[in-house]
Amino acid sequence: MANWTVNEKSEGELKFTIEGDEWKKACKKAYNKLAPKVQVQGFRPGKAPKAMIDKLLPATAIYSEAMYDNINKWVMREIENEGLIPLTRPELIPGNMNADSCEITVKMTVRPEAEVGDYKALKYELEVEEVTDDDVTAEIDRLRDRYADMIVKEGEAENGDTVNIDYVGYKDDVAFEGGEDHGHDLVLGSNTFIPGFEEQLIGTKAGDEKEVNVTFPENYQEASLAGQPAVFKVTVNEVKFKQLPEVDDDFAQDVNYPGVENVEQLKEHVRKRLEDNKKNTAESVADGKLLEELRDITTVVIPEVMIEEEVQNQVNGLVNQLQSYGMSLTSYLQMTGLDTDGFKNQFREQAETDVKTRLALEAVAKAEGMKATPEEIDEEMQSLADMYQMSVDQVRQYVDPNLVALDLTNGRAYEFVKKLAKEAAGIVTEEPKEETSEEE
Repeated sequence: MANWTVNEKSEGELKFTIEGDEWKKACKKAYNKLAPKVQVQGFRPGKAPKAMIDKLLPATAIYSEAMYDNINKWVMREIENEGLIPLTRPELIPGNMNADSCEITVKMTVRPEAEVGDYKALKYELEVEEVTDDDVTAEIDRLRDRYADMIVKEGEAENGDTVNIDYVGYKDDVAFEGGEDHGHDLVLGSNTFIPGFEEQLIGTKAGDEKEVNVTFPENYQEASLAGQPAVFKVTVNEVKFKQLPEVDDDFAQDVNYPGVENVEQLKEHVRKRLEDNKKNTAESVADGKLLEELRDITTVVIPEVMIEEEVQNQVNGLVNQLQSYGMSLTSYLQMTGLDTDGFKNQFREQAETDVKTRLALEAVAKAEGMKATPEEIDEEMQSLADMYQMSVDQVRQYVDPNLVALDLTNGRAYEFVKKLAKEAAGIVTEEPKEETSEEE
């Protein structure tokens, strides 16, 4: 029988003994494996009498061979029997071995079990903002802006107009790299250029040439220009203004929302969409608060290895995202001014939060006897295979089914806590309606 002892950091020792028939069979198999390799003078390998082989083959060699041949199987069995989830590779410490038994100690860090408080007393703080007529009007105005026509303007450029310009930037009368462009559309008042640039183009007309004097910000990413004065020689090619469409039935149809044919239907559609957005936002905030409260009533000491692993997962996620934009991690570090340690440290706080959340949900799941079924795991594996256009067998090479089961179980645990919290807050949870079919 195994004996598991653990400290507050989830580092512990698993001690067990292999004895009886299991140990004797392991030793016999080890003897049969080693005996043919024993060199006895005057005999071919494996042909010497057993008594002579026994004199030359130390018992300790047989015991050691028996242990190492079976150690992985034995350790995994005892770990499973104890319900442990190792976070580090088990460190083997062989103990006393003789003809009757073998003592084994394994050191490792395991996934900790959290202690969670009264999660059934939590309340779901859902605060959904009301959608006002002004909200609807503002959203329709955004749609008008999106469907606006750009009209060439003969007169002077005003704030909000778009100017098409050619420009060359000079520092100390020398054109600097990256300071030139042609046919650039600039919306005056958008604040997308260096401070002071756009304001100086207000009042210009097509065909005008103008020198724009600016000073680069102190924190400008190009160090040679940061805080430095510069002159841009600008040619205005064209001035355009935005002509917004009238809010009428033709506009409502142009927006091309399903089932929208007139202004009233457009307003109803916009209101419904805004209400859904506000509800989703409110639920997201409420979910965050509920998980925070769950963490607050959870006691657990998180092993450093778990935090480091989660940090690395988040680092890998950002690196993959950067690569999708065509940027390397090296370029990102140069742009942000971070070193490798500083870059990783910015993920640490969130990593600790995420790990504690998962451990809290695991504690809830254990208390409620929740466990993902093999069918649910297979279904999730199939979903992953469909998503990444791989076979299920290929997915299993990259994704541990045990982790999938853990995620599924944690998801169910959270939905359980959320349902109770909504009931405690007096929020009615709509149950899904069962579909019925009528016989013809």
